[in-house]
Amino acid sequence: MNKKVNLLQFPELPYAFDALEPHIDAMTMEIHYTRHHKAYFDNLQAAVKDSNMAEMNFIELLKNISSFPVAVRNNGGGHFNHTLFWKIMSANGGGKPTGALMDAIQGQFGSFEKFQEQFSNAAKTRFGSGWAWLSLKDDKSLAVCSTPNQDNPLMDVAECKGQPVMGLDVWEHAYYLKYQNKRPDYVQAFWNVVDWNAVAGNYKAALNRL
Repeated sequence: MNKKVNLLQFPELPYAFDALEPHIDAMTMEIHYTRHHKAYFDNLQAAVKDSNMAEMNFIELLKNISSFPVAVRNNGGGHFNHTLFWKIMSANGGGKPTGALMDAIQGQFGSFEKFQEQFSNAAKTRFGSGWAWLSLKDDKSLAVCSTPNQDNPLMDVAECKGQPVMGLDVWEHAYYLKYQNKRPDYVQAFWNVVDWNAVAGNYKAALNRL
């Protein structure tokens, strides 16, 4: 998504709505993608229309989001976050990462299990709506954190800054049809659909940008 805001395209979902069953149900996926994400995308385009924001690089806009209207922050974040979210899940997901990503996780957190616990806790304890993140910081270390609403670590308003490599949506619309108020069950189910090859690709790309 390293392009001008007015050139962004609404991404295709990389799998069928029912592909992540039983962990994420088909109806939730369809509503989440076609209504929630699409609304963020459309509202972003409306918010920047006929302004110099439309001609800006999208990533640079997010990095300087405090300078722009709240509608751009909310909807730009919503589009970026969901686009990443769809790509780091797969019907063949689960298990553990390998290679450089696994080495980095073990080096930073002590073990994959400790990382998993920290990430899960960030997701479960985010008050209200928001996201849990694994990000690469400028010093090349990994960090787990959460952000409110549709904020993300790219934004200059975020308490934890970095390049997102994995994110989990903990807005109620992401899980309520299947899990109701049992967010911890949804967070646990998420580990069964994480596409570690995609996350590793994000990690490698983030490293290359430093």
